[in-house]
Amino acid sequence: MRQIPVDTSAAVVMVAKTPQPKVKDRRTGEIATDMETGVKLMTVDVMFAANDEVEILSITVPETGISGELTMGTPVALTGLIARPWENEFNGQKRHGIAFRAVAVTSLAAAGSAPKAA
Repeated sequence: MRQIPVDTSAAVVMVAKTPQPKVKDRRTGEIATDMETGVKLMTVDVMFAANDEVEILSITVPETGISGELTMGTPVALTGLIARPWENEFNGQKRHGIAFRAVAVTSLAAAGSAPKAA
């Protein structure tokens, strides 16, 4: 499946919804895990502002890639963000979209608020 790298250098990215476990099966409540590492996957909704447009994106990230306190409005950096087009058919209806995945979501709030030494 094709993976498209996403350049976030000119974007403003903030947490829109705190990280939640990614649910693999809603009926059973099974939590999704990374197929290669077995690490639990999380979903972080972010506000992504670039080119005079703002969108809310749901980013899948391994639990180990979440660092810092990610509360609503926290500015973040997205490391290794990729977009992956998807398409499936369920009950005779075709659906399609773009899935986003990052290696890490890191809070930038502490970077500018650290106390200065005298």
